[in-house]
Amino acid sequence: MNFAARYDFGARLQADGSTRFRLWAPDAVAVSVEVDGETTPMRRDAEGVFTASRAVGAGTRYRYRVGPDLSVPDPASRAQAGDVHDASIVVDPVYDWKNDDWRGRPWAETVVYELHAGACGGFAGIEADLPRLAALGITAVELMPIADFPGRHNWGYDGVLLYAPDAAYGTPAQLKAMIDAAHGLGLQVFLDVVYNHFGPDGNYLNAYAKSFFREDKHTPWGNAIDFRRAPVRQFFIENALYWLEEYRFDGLRFDAVHAIEDSGFLLALAGAIRAATPAGRHVHLILENEENDAALLREKPDEPKFDAQWTDDWHHCAHVLLTGESEGYYGDFPNPAELLARCLAQGFAYQGEASAHAGGKPRGTPSGQLPSTAFVICLQNHDQIGNRAMGERLQALARPEALRAAVALLLLTPQIPMLFMGEESGAKTPFLFFTDHNAELGRLVTEGRRREFAHFAAFSDTATREKIPDPNAAATFRASVVKADDAAPGWEDFYKVCLALRHQHVVPRLAGCTAIGAQALTETAVRAAWRMNDGAVLTLATNFGAAAVVCKPGGASLLFSTTAQPMENGELPGFTTCAWLQP
Repeated sequence: MNFAARYDFGARLQADGSTRFRLWAPDAVAVSVEVDGETTPMRRDAEGVFTASRAVGAGTRYRYRVGPDLSVPDPASRAQAGDVHDASIVVDPVYDWKNDDWRGRPWAETVVYELHAGACGGFAGIEADLPRLAALGITAVELMPIADFPGRHNWGYDGVLLYAPDAAYGTPAQLKAMIDAAHGLGLQVFLDVVYNHFGPDGNYLNAYAKSFFREDKHTPWGNAIDFRRAPVRQFFIENALYWLEEYRFDGLRFDAVHAIEDSGFLLALAGAIRAATPAGRHVHLILENEENDAALLREKPDEPKFDAQWTDDWHHCAHVLLTGESEGYYGDFPNPAELLARCLAQGFAYQGEASAHAGGKPRGTPSGQLPSTAFVICLQNHDQIGNRAMGERLQALARPEALRAAVALLLLTPQIPMLFMGEESGAKTPFLFFTDHNAELGRLVTEGRRREFAHFAAFSDTATREKIPDPNAAATFRASVVKADDAAPGWEDFYKVCLALRHQHVVPRLAGCTAIGAQALTETAVRAAWRMNDGAVLTLATNFGAAAVVCKPGGASLLFSTTAQPMENGELPGFTTCAWLQP
């Protein structure tokens, strides 16, 4: 398929070898495309769309002149000749796929491994590590955002050219080669995309398309994107299809959709992707949504909605049980065992209750009707590690035996587990917040970052806050790269054992499984059970505390335990997870 013919935005190669350039610039009086010092006027239609064709092909560098003193890169650039302020490059979408018959994997089989492309050595570095991840039991690799951002390193949420893989990670062809290699190993590849805002540096849309944004609605990053406008909706829908079709990503994770004012756009987006997906191909759509809106998630497999949501509630409960922390949003979880039991049985802990962190407002909607696979759960991810002042991982915060018990619960629960790069090896390397902005913006980011932690007891004075790593320092990025020798003995083997049990005993029974119930045994222990699709009952009990607790076994068939002598005298030992599977 000629993918270039499918998309309206950007530079498109034509059958005759020429390139058609298209830009929506409703506020511009005149627009020209600049190629190799030559300028070609573009024709404007009634909707403010400018079009021109040039007898140039792949590799051509170009810019749009939108005013007498301003030429800009293409907002739908497929690649950049340098950074976000530089010229855009015409890209040939054709690639010789080696695994052309790949159709993905069912959602129930998913075990996600989230990573940062730059910290893993770019697209080539990720590709080199894929065989290890597949052998571990991972079935899906999820990339933090790769859309072109300013500078050499960034988390990716400052992206401004949403169609262009950042050159710091590799070329479009190298990205496709990595995805192709993953498919050859049976691995899915997901991409984190940011549709709620653009980064602060390199976004020129306000210069020629002010109506891309709303004046009456604001987000933490500026004016809200105006999804009421058809060209704006189409820009993002085409972007999603572009990653899924041209690059063959197997799914998308949509960042912070609670910051998107128009929930109707989200359903339209999901519907458009479902309609464009060929029969037999698996494409998975995942939300990050602080509002816990169950209405956006699929209750049945054929609904044109989203497959799952990152369930921060699950993480927060487990984190409090492991660390005892109570500042920030952890203050919303003073009874973590009870709320974790609710997460295990119903998905969300907050289903309409008032949230102190949300200013006392209700948060969430009922979620018990959703399948267990509608919830992506984790103990660690980029946010929960990197948004800490010092970027500490749980390996540096929790007792190892308690963490092992939590990992077993994570990997054997009938929800979709996610790991964060390095977690599986027991790495203690921090994952810090890092950027590479210009000097003025970098200073503001650094000051703002340190100011964020002023209300935390450990950083209440200026001198202590000054110790928080400077996001804009290159050393901060380097310190976030997991070192080859930063591994705890036996830790990766433990993950491999748990994942093998999951794939053998849990995954085949997931479709149609239902929660029987869950309860807090004590303030530090939970027990939950599910009736699987073959009638078997899976029971899990986890004790995050040191003292043994009374616990009714889940049946005669003990599937797994993190301790050698589980359930002595009807008690679950401290720091233990037990799993039973009763036919």
